Amino acid sequence: MGLSISIFIIAITSIVSFIGFGNSNVMDKLIFYPPAIANQNEWYRFFSCGLIHKDIPHLLFNMYALYLFGNGREQQGVEPMFKAIFYGKGEWLYLLMYVLALGVCLLPTYSKNKENYNYRSLGASGAVSAVVFAYILLDPMRGVGLIFIPVFIPGFLFGGLYLLISYLLDKRGGGGINHSAHIWGALFGIVYLIIACSLFSNYPVLATFIDLVKGFDIKHIFSGY
Repeated sequence: MGLSISIFIIAITSIVSFIGFGNSNVMDKLIFYPPAIANQNEWYRFFSCGLIHKDIPHLLFNMYALYLFGNGREQQGVEPMFKAIFYGKGEWLYLLMYVLALGVCLLPTYSKNKENYNYRSLGASGAVSAVVFAYILLDPMRGVGLIFIPVFIPGFLFGGLYLLISYLLDKRGGGGINHSAHIWGALFGIVYLIIACSLFSNYPVLATFIDLVKGFDIKHIFSGY
């Protein structure tokens, strides 16, 4: 079995992140810094910032989530599902979604902070959110939970709560977390998958999602769903 795209992304991101932990020059060169983009045309920062992380817990959380939802097990992750839906194009469409999400999720942040010389952002959270929400769109009834919290709810409910909480935290501000990137990355993952299915597959992803959600019964949550 060949190396999966998810594992490749995890490996490259981990290597660059660990280099950055001990090298401030690398961090400064790769970090998302809107004034450098606006004034020096360093557009690569939209993507390079996803290769570095604040610390080891930040890196581990993002890469664990990418492995869990992207690579998956028993053909349940986004990457194997892309292969099943798009055949030979699946791996490349999956990689394209991840890379594009890195940049797209930061467009609102860039617009807001073009001249903010105190603003910086880093991490792959926006792109990982795209993968998570593509997973939810493909399998909305599968239970999703948080690390260390053994409570699982259907993915579409988890997604709604995630977006709501991220929106409220973004409005409140502070905390050093770019919640806007999480929101826009998640929305991009949904839109990208719908467009990709319409262009490269006959799979009715949105209609299937709606049909599955229609059959949801809240009692499932309390009966060992």
